[in-house]
Amino acid sequence: MKKIKVSEDLLSKIQGFKIGVVSFSASIVKDIDLKILINSLEQNIRESYALDEVLKIPNIKAARDGYKILGKDPSRYRLAVESLFRRIVKGNSLNQINNLVDLGNILSLKTMRSVAVLDEDQIQGDIFIRIGRNEEYEGIGRGKLNIEKIPVYCDNIGPFGSPTSDTLRTMVTENTTNILLFVISFNGEKGLLKDIDCCIELYKQFALGNNFETMII
Repeated sequence: MKKIKVSEDLLSKIQGFKIGVVSFSASIVKDIDLKILINSLEQNIRESYALDEVLKIPNIKAARDGYKILGKDPSRYRLAVESLFRRIVKGNSLNQINNLVDLGNILSLKTMRSVAVLDEDQIQGDIFIRIGRNEEYEGIGRGKLNIEKIPVYCDNIGPFGSPTSDTLRTMVTENTTNILLFVISFNGEKGLLKDIDCCIELYKQFALGNNFETMII
């Protein structure tokens, strides 16, 4: 697993900032049971939440509060997990890409945290997580994204992801075989071990996941 460090500046501002990290190998496969799981999860969320209640989900509220502490408007730069919940509560279905990406969305909905599913082979060198400066990148499905004042994941090339959106450079493609997955917490370590177990269970069942390495930072 790659070395990962979080900046002291970020940790001093958001003391509850923690990341569940999982590195593993997996395969793109088609499974009708995965579609059934997605449909069931979507139905359950629509029955459980109104749109205004999404912002009150503790993990989402903590993340939004974290953005505010850093000086970023969480309604303009929505966290990925909030965007997923809002999409479903509004009556829309998840965009289904492939099982590796779809399982990341399922994990995000189950943990109620932003989840990054990254092609580990496209990450160059060690990883440093810091507060974004006056910089931007091409976010997946977001176009140019200003990442100033939000947590960003960086390698030797530069920023490649954030709790709002990851980049095209490290996104999962049909050729991806090695995954680095982040579960982002803004309210401490509690629950992250359970979230990691959920990740492993999902990717074993629906993506032939193996060679799992885990840590919390």
